[in-house]
Amino acid sequence: MLLRGSVVSGIGNFSYWIEKLQEHYFRKTGMRFYPGTLNVELKDPYSLPKQVIRLEASEYGGAVSVSMVACTIGGKEAFLLRTDANEEGRGHHPKTIVEIACDVRLRDYFGLRDGDTVEIEVNP
Repeated sequence: MLLRGSVVSGIGNFSYWIEKLQEHYFRKTGMRFYPGTLNVELKDPYSLPKQVIRLEASEYGGAVSVSMVACTIGGKEAFLLRTDANEEGRGHHPKTIVEIACDVRLRDYFGLRDGDTVEIEVNP
């Protein structure tokens, strides 16, 4: 599945949690995430597929569970991250926003700015 959208600024919440939970994310994905995500606004809402990688709140003693889906952006392996609250439509972002985590800061790696169009290929 190919998602196309525009880069937008986020609120910076995932940067804190990625850094704090780095080992949990690494154990689940095999990738050490840069502490932050690339937020992409899509035209249409995106719902997670049935098969996702899960980081349950109970695994780290927290209150937020996160689903992860392998993807690529510009040929670079990455993961789409979404909290349960955002997936259920009661979180900080509408379902038209996807957050992409990678082992590099994607804005720097690709020279991206707000408004730039990107394509994300979601792996089946």
